[in-house]
Amino acid sequence: MDSTDNSPIRDTESTALISATEQQQQLNDLLKQLSPERLQVLADFAAYLANAESETATQELLAIPGLLERVRQNQATPKAQSSNWRTLRSDV
Repeated sequence: MDSTDNSPIRDTESTALISATEQQQQLNDLLKQLSPERLQVLADFAAYLANAESETATQELLAIPGLLERVRQNQATPKAQSSNWRTLRSDV
């Protein structure tokens, strides 16, 4: 994609990035105004949100049929049977 591409997806990504950056700056400004007690409450809430987001992602992965079994099988595969991906194709 060149820099002149004004597709809706690119615009949405740019807007989301700017919006996230602006929100982070706004949060940083507000953090400076909070008491230590309120900062702790906010930290606890942020940890809760991060955990909930992680749990959602985990559930999405677990919903993929056979994924957990393939991961277990991969972990049980002796390393002698696997190859370093860098040596398989040096032209990529």
